[in-house]
Amino acid sequence: MNTYKSTRHAKFLLNYHFVWIPKYRKDILDNKEIKNIIINTIDELAIEHSFEVLSIEIMSEHIHLFLSALPRYSPSKLMNIIKGTTGRRISKQFPELNIKGSVWTRAYFVATAGNVSSEAIQHYIEKQGD
Repeated sequence: MNTYKSTRHAKFLLNYHFVWIPKYRKDILDNKEIKNIIINTIDELAIEHSFEVLSIEIMSEHIHLFLSALPRYSPSKLMNIIKGTTGRRISKQFPELNIKGSVWTRAYFVATAGNVSSEAIQHYIEKQGD
């Protein structure tokens, strides 16, 4: 999970923890069909966009997704891809959930995670001149 990955031009470790909710906190995430749509869609997107799902948990009011991504994708781009595709697929199967153009709120939470702390990186950088 915390091993560095490489492309032709970069060595990286980019892990993101995302959390997002349905629009108006609608009670839709307990529905097994909707859960399956979300999980299957995210698995397909992981293959298509070369990111790795490290963990996913669909709670009754929100979704936690922990993934490892390539540096070409910003967190906002990843959320756009994931929320947009899952939202469209849920709306197609359950049109009544498409409230004012979307299943999801526009907001989300994101945090980065790696195998070293911010303090360790700051200390490393400060000691480079010595």
